[in-house]
Amino acid sequence: MSKKLIESKKAPKALGPYSQSIESNGFIFLSGQIGINPEDGKLVNGGISEQTKQIFSNIENILSEADCKLNDIVKVTVFLKNMDDFSLVNSIYSEYFSKPYPARSAIQVAKLPMDVDIEIESIAVKKIC
Repeated sequence: MSKKLIESKKAPKALGPYSQSIESNGFIFLSGQIGINPEDGKLVNGGISEQTKQIFSNIENILSEADCKLNDIVKVTVFLKNMDDFSLVNSIYSEYFSKPYPARSAIQVAKLPMDVDIEIESIAVKKIC
């Protein structure tokens, strides 16, 4: 089994002993992303909408380091502080993906790092030529 670190300076640094992303056997496993602006290391203002958009920007930047795009994502897990935000997140989510959509789970959790409203983790498949 191969295991390769994938990191982007255009995404927030890991907040603990984990990697932004690991490539293994054609899969890209991205750690959960929160709405941190990588330029200043701070949570973006504007609530869950802005956090969600920043998360997708961070995911895109990490994937680009592995020569992948959002369309290469096959599984997404969304962690929400409040399931009442699901419709809003779903609306934003639909702006970033097209059919066939990735498989997805959405889970309400008691608390997230930095007390954010949302965290998203994903798995992509790297196109092997």
